[in-house]
Amino acid sequence: MLFLLLLFALPLGLLPTSLSKPTSELDTLMAIKASLDPENRVLTSWTDTADPCAGSFEGIACNELGHVANISLQGKCLSGRIPSAVARLQDLTGLYLHFNALNGEIPREIGNLTKLIDLYLNVNNLSRDIPAEIGGMSNLQVLQLCYNQLSGGIPSQLGSLKKLGVLALQYNHLTGAIPASLGELGVLTRLDLSYNNLFGPIPVRLADAQMLQILDLQNNTLAGAVPSALERLNGGFQYRNNPGLCGSGFPDLEACPADYDPNKPEPLGPNTLWKKSFPQSVNLTEPGCHEPNCKDMSRSPNTGIVFGVVAVAVASVIVGVSGFTWYGRRKQDIGSTCQELESRLGTGQCKDDCKRSASPLISLEYSNRWDPLGWGRSWSGNAFSQEVFETFMFNIEVVERATQSFSKANLLGKSKFSAVYKGVLRDGTSVAIKRIAKTSCKSDENEFVNGLKLLTTLKHDNLVKLRGFCCSKGRGECYLIYEFIPNGSLLQYLDVEHSSRKVLAWSTRISIITGIAEAISYLHRSKGKKPALVHQNITAQKVLLDYWNNPLVADSGLYRLLVDDILFWKLKSTAAMGYLAPEYASTGRFTDKSDIFAFGVLVFQIISGKTLVNPVVRKGAEAASFNELIDPNLEGNFREVEAERLGRLALLCTRDSPDLRPSMDDIMKELSDYGMNG
Repeated sequence: MLFLLLLFALPLGLLPTSLSKPTSELDTLMAIKASLDPENRVLTSWTDTADPCAGSFEGIACNELGHVANISLQGKCLSGRIPSAVARLQDLTGLYLHFNALNGEIPREIGNLTKLIDLYLNVNNLSRDIPAEIGGMSNLQVLQLCYNQLSGGIPSQLGSLKKLGVLALQYNHLTGAIPASLGELGVLTRLDLSYNNLFGPIPVRLADAQMLQILDLQNNTLAGAVPSALERLNGGFQYRNNPGLCGSGFPDLEACPADYDPNKPEPLGPNTLWKKSFPQSVNLTEPGCHEPNCKDMSRSPNTGIVFGVVAVAVASVIVGVSGFTWYGRRKQDIGSTCQELESRLGTGQCKDDCKRSASPLISLEYSNRWDPLGWGRSWSGNAFSQEVFETFMFNIEVVERATQSFSKANLLGKSKFSAVYKGVLRDGTSVAIKRIAKTSCKSDENEFVNGLKLLTTLKHDNLVKLRGFCCSKGRGECYLIYEFIPNGSLLQYLDVEHSSRKVLAWSTRISIITGIAEAISYLHRSKGKKPALVHQNITAQKVLLDYWNNPLVADSGLYRLLVDDILFWKLKSTAAMGYLAPEYASTGRFTDKSDIFAFGVLVFQIISGKTLVNPVVRKGAEAASFNELIDPNLEGNFREVEAERLGRLALLCTRDSPDLRPSMDDIMKELSDYGMNG
C-alpha cells in the first residue's frame, strides 16, 4: 500500500520506463514520417488525428489485428533518412522504400523486425555499412540493398538468414571478402554482388548452396580458383572483369597455375579477421580517417596489426601485375557507369521525374541500354512513357516467386519461342506469365521499347489485361505478366462430345462472337495515344474465356516485340487451321481485312462447334441448311434467324478478296441491328 502511495506521488516524468505508456503505432508512424519526409511534401496524408489502419495513410497496410504490417512507399521521392523508430513496428512484414532519394545509414535497430519478410531499400543514396543486426531477421526472404553507396564488408551474420531467397547488393562500394557463411543459405536462389570492390577468392562453401541459380560477381577484384561446382549454374554464373580469377570449365578463364593449392585456407575467410581488425566502413584507398566519429587509425596502438592485415589483403588480391593495367582501363568504364547512375538518383532528378503511381515492382534487371533508370533521361520528353514504364515494371524476384521458380507444375503451355506459366502474386492475384527468350525479341532497343509501350496502351474489356513486364539481362529473357483467365481457350470448346460439360449454350456463343468483334473493333480504331492496330494472329487458341465465359483476346500487339523469324513460324500453325487470309501469300502483309478473315473463321467454328471449317459447313451457310452449319450438340436449341445471319456474316468475312469483306464497323452494326450485341 505504501508503495502504491509513493508511486502515485511521483511526477509522471519520473515513472520508470517499463511502467510508462508504450508508444502507439500512430506516434511511431509520425516519427517515421518526420524522418523520411522532413519537408512534409509527400506523406501529407499521414496525420496524428487519423487512424493509420482506416485507409487514409498512403502506403500503409494493416493486418487482421489492426497492426501495421506493410509500408509501401517506393518511388515517392522521399529525401530524408530511415529512422530507428521503424523498429517499433513489430508486426511489420514488408518494408518497401526503394526508388527514392533516402540518405544516411541503415539503422541497426532494423534488426529487431523479426517478422519482416521483404526489405527493399534499393535505389537510394544510403551510405555507411550494412548492419550486422540484419542477420537476426529470421523470417527475411528478400533483401534488396543494391544501387546505393554502402561501404564496408558484407556481414558474415547474413549467413544466419535461413529463409533468404534473394540477396541483392550490386552497385555499392562494398569491400572485403565474400563471407563463406553465405553458402549456408539453403534456399538462396539469387545472389548479386556485382559492381563492388570485393576481393579475395570465391568461397567453396558458396558453391555448395544447392538452390542457387544466379550468382553475379562481375566487376569486382576477386582472385583465386573458381569452385568447379559453380559450373552447374551455366549462364547463371557471371564473373567477368575479375582478372585474378582462374579455373577450368569456365569460358574466358585461364587455368590456374600448376602449383596452386585449392585446399589452402581462404584469406580473410569465415573467421572474419578483416571484420575484427577494421571497422567495416574504412576506406582502403585513402589514408587517414574522414568520418566524423571515426578514430584515426594511425594513432592506434594496433597500427602494426592493421598494416599487417592490409598487406595480407593486398597480397591475396594481386595475381599478376600485367592484369592490373587492363583492369584499370575497364574500371574507368565501370566507374563512369556508376557515377552516371548515381547522378540519376539525385534529389533534383527525383523531384522532376517521380510519379506517385510508381510500381512496387521496379526491375533492376535491365542492361545498360535497357536500364529503366536511364529512361527518365532518354524519355524525358514523353511523360506518358515515363509514367507507363514506372507503373508496369515488375521485379524478376516477384516473377520467380509467383511461378515458384518456373515450376513445371505451373506450366500452362509451351511453344518454340515462349512458355506460359500460371503464377500468384503476393496480393493473391492469379496471373499468366509469358516467358520469352530475348533472342526471340527485336534486337533494336527503340523498336522493342515502343512495342512494350504499345502493349501498355491496350485497355478493353475483351482484351487480356497486361499487368506488367520484366526484362532480365542475366537470364536473357523477357516476361509479360497478364491477368489469368481461368476457363482456358475457346479451342477446348470445339469438337467436344455431346455429353461433355463444355458444350456451350447458343446464347453463350452469341456473346462470345460479339465480344471478339468488340475486341477487334477496338484494336482497329485509333484512340488517344493508341494507334490503329492489326492483331495478325486471331485464332480460337487466342480467345480465352473467363468464369462467365466472356471472351478475352490474347497476344494483341505481341508481334511488335518479336523478330520476323518467330512471326513467320507462328503463321504456319495459323495457316494450317485456315485463319490466314489468302492475300497474305501474294502480299506478305497484314491489314485489318486479314483480322476480319480470321474473325469469319471463328464465327464458323463457334456456331458449328468444329475446329475445321470444311466445305460442308460453308455450303450449310450458303443454303441456310442448319444440319450442316450448326453444332448438333445444341439439339436444336438455337434461334434460326440468328444462325442464318451469322452464317452469312462468316461467309462475307471469309471472301477471297479483301475488298469484298466488311469492315469491323459494318460487322458491329450487323450484330447490333439483329440484337446480337449483348
